[in-house]
Amino acid sequence: MSVVALRYAHAFADVTKSRQLDIPAIEQQLNDFKDTLAGSQDLREVLMDPSIARTQKLKVLDAIAKRLGMASETRNFLAVIIDHQRLSDLGDILTEYHRIADEQSGTVEAEITSARNLSPADKAELESQVERLAGGRVRTTYRQDAALLGGAVVRIGSTVYDGSIRAQLQQLKQRLVSA
Repeated sequence: MSVVALRYAHAFADVTKSRQLDIPAIEQQLNDFKDTLAGSQDLREVLMDPSIARTQKLKVLDAIAKRLGMASETRNFLAVIIDHQRLSDLGDILTEYHRIADEQSGTVEAEITSARNLSPADKAELESQVERLAGGRVRTTYRQDAALLGGAVVRIGSTVYDGSIRAQLQQLKQRLVSA
C-alpha cells in the first residue's frame, strides 16, 4: 500500500473513532460510493477532471451522498479525496481504512468454505461458533467447494480449522494405514 493511502485511511479512522460513528454503516457508505463510481464512466470523468470546478464536483458528490444516505463525515472525507485529486487511490485508501477499522474494533476476517450453500440459520450458527474461536467480532466470507463432501473449513488469519468430511476421511485413512 502507498503512504498516501495509509495517511488518508488513518486520518478517516481517527475521525470515525473520535466521533464514535457506526463503522459498519460507514464502510457500507464508502463501498456504495466506490461501486457507484466504478459503475459510471461519466461520473469518474467528472470527478477526476482537473478542469471541472471544485464547486461542480461537490454538487455532484452531494447528490450522490444524498441518494446513498451518507453521513456528513463520509461525504466530507470523499470531498477531501476529490479536492486533493486522489480519487484514483480510492480503492487502496478504502482497503487500508477497512483494515484499520477492523483493528480498532477487534474484528477479524474469517473465510468459511463449505461443500454446499448454507442456509441463513446455518450461517448464523456457524458465525457464532467462529466468533467464539476468534474471541471477538468476525467478518465472514463464504465459498463453496464440492470436494469437501460435507462440513466446513474455517480460516481465521493464518489458522485453519478443518471440519470437513474430506479431512475426517483422510484422518481415518492415516489411522488405518498406521495401525
